[in-house]
Amino acid sequence: MSETQVREAIVALCRHLHTRQLLAAADGNISYRLNDKRILITPKGVNKAHIRPEELAVITLDNQIEHGEPSSERLMHLEVYRRAPLARAIVHAHLPTAIAWSLARPHWSELPIDALPEVIIAAGRIPIAPYARPGSQAMGDVLTPFLPECRLMILARHGALCWGEDLAEAGNGIERLEQLATILKQAELLGGAHPLPESEILALKALRTQIGNRII
Repeated sequence: MSETQVREAIVALCRHLHTRQLLAAADGNISYRLNDKRILITPKGVNKAHIRPEELAVITLDNQIEHGEPSSERLMHLEVYRRAPLARAIVHAHLPTAIAWSLARPHWSELPIDALPEVIIAAGRIPIAPYARPGSQAMGDVLTPFLPECRLMILARHGALCWGEDLAEAGNGIERLEQLATILKQAELLGGAHPLPESEILALKALRTQIGNRII
């Protein structure tokens, strides 16, 4: 895609995620690696439902601002791009149910997925990264143990992040995570989620290995 097309696609994804109530007001950010040096990223302080293509900022991989007013959380994006060579797009959103689980279960190191076969196949392991102050370099540092293996993760007390080889993969991961978190919440209200047999989990993980690491 040309840079103009990428800008339009980011704006479309912002509006889609806002409609799905996965982005609220100026929360969250989306970026796209144009090449080895230049990255498009959503601006700070702009409601994602009303963002315009020309408002997207341009930064470099070494955090130089070429144009606009980039998100204050750009250091997290830059760390992902440095650690995950295949990363072309990143979506960070403040998912209500996913965040709620990290508040209610601070001892969890990852989201339990052993009851849902489609999640094992489509996403694999979903770690919960330790809390880091928004806007700080620590937000990127806490992700490094999970990169580049994990593409989808919860950021404790803060939100979620998905990186992908294109915008569709990154956006799909964010949608899938909030759906999973909501299903687990509903199961908890009904008495708890019962895991699949271990043999079935192993078979599903084998299928995931065949598919590869993409979020689908």
